[in-house]
Amino acid sequence: MTGLTRRLFTASALAVGVLTSAAAFAADVELRFYYPVAVGGPITKIIDDYAAGFEKDNPGIKIKPVYAGDYVQTIGKALTAVKGGDAPELAILLAADITTLVDEDAVVAVDDVIKTPADKAWVDGFYPAFMENAKLKGKTYAIPFQRSTPVLYWNKDMFKAAGLDPDKGPKDWAEMRDFAKKLTKKDASGNVTQWGIEIPSDGNSLWLFTGLTTGNGVRINNAEGTKVNFADPKVAEALQYWYDLSKVDGAQPAGLINWGTTPRDFIEGRTAMMWHTTGNLTNVKTNAKFPFGIGFLPGKTQFGAPTGGGNFYFFKGMSAEKQAAALAFVKYMTTAERAADWSTKTGYVATQPAAYETAVMKAYTADFPAAIVARDQLKYAVPEMTVHENQRVTKIANDAIQAVMTGAKPADAALKDAQAEAERVLKAFN
Repeated sequence: MTGLTRRLFTASALAVGVLTSAAAFAADVELRFYYPVAVGGPITKIIDDYAAGFEKDNPGIKIKPVYAGDYVQTIGKALTAVKGGDAPELAILLAADITTLVDEDAVVAVDDVIKTPADKAWVDGFYPAFMENAKLKGKTYAIPFQRSTPVLYWNKDMFKAAGLDPDKGPKDWAEMRDFAKKLTKKDASGNVTQWGIEIPSDGNSLWLFTGLTTGNGVRINNAEGTKVNFADPKVAEALQYWYDLSKVDGAQPAGLINWGTTPRDFIEGRTAMMWHTTGNLTNVKTNAKFPFGIGFLPGKTQFGAPTGGGNFYFFKGMSAEKQAAALAFVKYMTTAERAADWSTKTGYVATQPAAYETAVMKAYTADFPAAIVARDQLKYAVPEMTVHENQRVTKIANDAIQAVMTGAKPADAALKDAQAEAERVLKAFN
């Protein structure tokens, strides 16, 4: 083991697992780090600042953050690099990508990277809801970082104008439907000037749809990631409800609603309610010129929401030196203090209970209680769909959802077709 590796492994025994500024090395170790951006706000600057802070504290290690697009683009670039023999050392990719990355033999199990009891305690310190799809076949393969759940946002001024209590969001599907109709406004020509609700149905449609299915008491896949449940009548009921908000109630725009523009529609007053990631919370807080509320996703029979967002993955092919440096960097990025800072700057859920005990987070949540809604919703959360061939099966589901939302197919037929197609893809894993 080299001197650098010895120093890094010694440092990883510390509670925060980072090197001291006194450590300096003759040759730099460079870590390439792919990451996506899926929410508004200055994410690239925040990441660059963290990387610079780590480098300052750890002379001899250079971090090269590489913004790689959205989540789909980032895993595509990462796997292309793996197949080309030029894999990055680290990447933040969807938690739901775990099966694909393991099946592709692209990543190293975290269990094979950590070395000390302190390291194991660090891994055990994250919320169980986030660790549920950081593990596969008894091994941990990922470390939670930018994790989220979708939440309901509402414009309090619009609620008040519609005769609704501005401090209470809808508690269930029936109430959300009623509120959405009351909040929809039209001009003298019959053109909608204010929508009651927007639930995006393009890029992240399956993720948000899982909020509807979970709220209807049904899981969309099994724990092993080998089977899906698209043809369940409760799944069809959830999709029909979503479609009806547009075509029956006229309270949501017809057709596909764009993930990226929905927060802007909310901030600029074009919709009174929206479902979106808590990762946009700081963006809304910074830019909305009106008071707004945050609540759990309303369900039919229960509360329910999918966890989502990205985890750190360690890629295969690293030297012992680089692997030790990568561990130090991930531990640095996930300290309680940094998790609190990241959460307050972005809106993502801090990934460990210890973050909510920091002075920064206590002060922030005392001033802005909405910041703990997504954390509290974790007790009702399930992992987003995580199956083998996840990208292919997700596309099948998204295509079915979008066919329904555009009126091309009825809900039950679209989901039965999706079930049959997904079963063909997953046949090899059963």
